[in-house]
Amino acid sequence: MLASGHSEELTRLSNAVLQPGFEGTEAPDWVRRRIGEGLAAVVLFGRNIAGPEQVARLTASLRAENPDLIVAIDEEAGDVTRLEAWTGASRPGNLALGAVDDTALTESVAQDIGRELRAAGVTLDYAPSVDVNSNPLNPVIGVRSFGATTGLVSRHTAAWVRGLQSAGVAACAKHFPGHGDTAVDSHHGLPRVTASLEELAATALPPFTAAMKAGVRVVMTGHLLVPALDADLPATLSRRVLDELLRGELGFDGLVVTDGIEMSAVSGRYGIDGATVRAVAGGADAVCVGGESAKESTTELLASALARAVMDGSLPEERLARAAARVAEFAAWSRQLRQAAATGPATTGIGLVAARRAVQVISRPGTALPLTADPHVVELVPTSTLAIDRQTPWGVAAPLRDLRPGTTSVRLTHPDLGEQTLREDALAPAAGRPLVIVVRDAARHAWMSRAAERLLRDRPDAVVVEMGVPGTPLPAAVYLATHGATRVSGQAAAELLAGAPA
Repeated sequence: MLASGHSEELTRLSNAVLQPGFEGTEAPDWVRRRIGEGLAAVVLFGRNIAGPEQVARLTASLRAENPDLIVAIDEEAGDVTRLEAWTGASRPGNLALGAVDDTALTESVAQDIGRELRAAGVTLDYAPSVDVNSNPLNPVIGVRSFGATTGLVSRHTAAWVRGLQSAGVAACAKHFPGHGDTAVDSHHGLPRVTASLEELAATALPPFTAAMKAGVRVVMTGHLLVPALDADLPATLSRRVLDELLRGELGFDGLVVTDGIEMSAVSGRYGIDGATVRAVAGGADAVCVGGESAKESTTELLASALARAVMDGSLPEERLARAAARVAEFAAWSRQLRQAAATGPATTGIGLVAARRAVQVISRPGTALPLTADPHVVELVPTSTLAIDRQTPWGVAAPLRDLRPGTTSVRLTHPDLGEQTLREDALAPAAGRPLVIVVRDAARHAWMSRAAERLLRDRPDAVVVEMGVPGTPLPAAVYLATHGATRVSGQAAAELLAGAPA
């Protein structure tokens, strides 16, 4: 409850615009209590999920407090998965779908995701990422994007939105006005987009327009400084970006939700409470919080900050009330979407079908797959963005071992590397056997490229599997690009290596 002096109505308005996460696989008492005080949404993360039946029980218990409660999740599939954070995703992500470039397949995969989310009681998916990954060194988007060209991203964005929403779950186009041409991870700092207004209109904005035409009712802001639009405030906090551009020029009249407000790009400068107030004042209708700040005290801090801002005049009450009204409007629309959707189970195996189609193979003349003996697999492991659950498994060694039990493997990180380690742990066990080198965004990690090239000098007959964004292919005998590090992407690569029938 907010501090004394705040009216009950102001309490409800402040709670209504927050979308907090929480700890545990059961609904905490504080979340239930706040739902009774106007909290209109919650967000689920991997820490809240133990299995499909458990998630369904959790969401049912939450919705028992309010049948119109918005239950959101950041389920992009691919590398960013919450439902399958502990096992790895059973469907490939956007880059793999863009590499196949079959919009019917993209729509079917998204519908498959939607059916699973709907069965779990989720009403809003913070997906898809519609960013055009025009900077190949982008540290936070990468495989989460459908690709590097606007037309490709736009048509797959529309297909993904149609597919997800046909299953009764609302989609969310992110990260407005486009996070693709950035070189800083907004979890850690404030990215700067240097594109002109003309460049933004030609490259970054069309996928958002495509999402709107496909029926998207939620847009998520990006924590980006875009001087061509606003030289002072990040997009999440900017009235010029959210009100004048998104609502005025592009005509969007749905729900605007922030990216995680605790991310350093905005909280580092304004504090998490200051960023929350500025976001709502700037035109955001809902504030996502709880990726790293999932305690009741954080929700209390933000709700109190909003109420105080109304009382001291820095946040007009009309703006807060309009934001809360848009949340309620979306909740009613999403309930209708859910009720109108055709029910049915998820489509078994479509994710693996898509992952298999996404693998691209480049072979030197005279070389071919499958491997002729049990290999030694060297997996070079980068530090991933906080958008990806750290516990999510990935790689090729495990699925390859299922197909060829004699497979051995080692995982090496940047601090592990040294000439002796490469000789003893990577090259020596591969003597007289095939060597498979697995990388993830090698073009973005100089240490990884150097390590792979060092191994290839001794073993030019090795196979390289790139599980991130492909760059210039490393000079291997065979080079595979999976366009993502999901469980099914690893399985698809392992099948090619082992010669297993698809």
